Amino acid sequence: MDDVSETNGNSIPSTDVSVLGLGAMGSALATALLEAGRSVTVWNRTPGRAKELVARGASAADSVPAAVLASPVVIACLLDHSSVEETLGLAAGELRGRTLVNVTTTTPNEARALASWAAEHGIGYLDGAIMAVPAMIGSRAGQIFYSGSRAAYDALLPTLEVWATSEFHGEDAGRASLVDLAMLSGMYQMFTGFFHGAAMVASMGMSAAGFAARQAPFLAAMTEGLAGYAEVIDGGNYTVAGQQSLEFSDLSHIVRASEEEGVDPSPIAAVQALISEQIAAGRGSEGLARVYESLRSDS
Repeated sequence: MDDVSETNGNSIPSTDVSVLGLGAMGSALATALLEAGRSVTVWNRTPGRAKELVARGASAADSVPAAVLASPVVIACLLDHSSVEETLGLAAGELRGRTLVNVTTTTPNEARALASWAAEHGIGYLDGAIMAVPAMIGSRAGQIFYSGSRAAYDALLPTLEVWATSEFHGEDAGRASLVDLAMLSGMYQMFTGFFHGAAMVASMGMSAAGFAARQAPFLAAMTEGLAGYAEVIDGGNYTVAGQQSLEFSDLSHIVRASEEEGVDPSPIAAVQALISEQIAAGRGSEGLARVYESLRSDS
């Protein structure tokens, strides 16, 4: 493009998108945009990280204001909420009239705070939650959830779809983060369950690899039950015939076995505590999914 943005002595050709933050994910996002034919300006606190992207055709900015002024769309992919606040605070004026897409992992309330800040400064705001590793960017295998400005989402969808499958979750800017973190919660608890089980069988000499070979197909089969649990939860009837009861699901024997093997039982003990709470409330004959009620914030 012929237009040139000038700030702090740094002249940069106008581009389609500016990417702030060139860690593994930010670099993957910028690379996918370049490969899709978008012109890209990049900025990183450590300038050396831009070299490979510049070799691919990106323009490098030496300051946040310069990067922002180069493009109508600014992507923030930084370390955390504090780094986003610090970085964007350097270019609040330059961001006015532009669209900011924040794909940094934040909590729902942090996303809402950024949306409010953006609105106060005349900035279009879209929050993105990336459900993918960097290697998945540029394919349909990954998912990115968005919330915030619907107008911004609709206008940017052809660009957003370059990265992964896109899904809009509403104009409350915190919703994408909420879905993202809820999904990660399930993933990390599954991993922790595997770690706990591997620690248990280590006492008999089984390797983690040997345990994984047995655990992976079992867990895959068990995920087929999620839809049934979801139906029970959404229906609110934990007495439907055919469910595994809370009393039958008592896990105290797993807790004891863990202790007997000298393994910290805390992962499975936390689940047992939820089961025990419902049994103590007289719900022992109801289905295992009843523990959902112990977890609800409004229960």
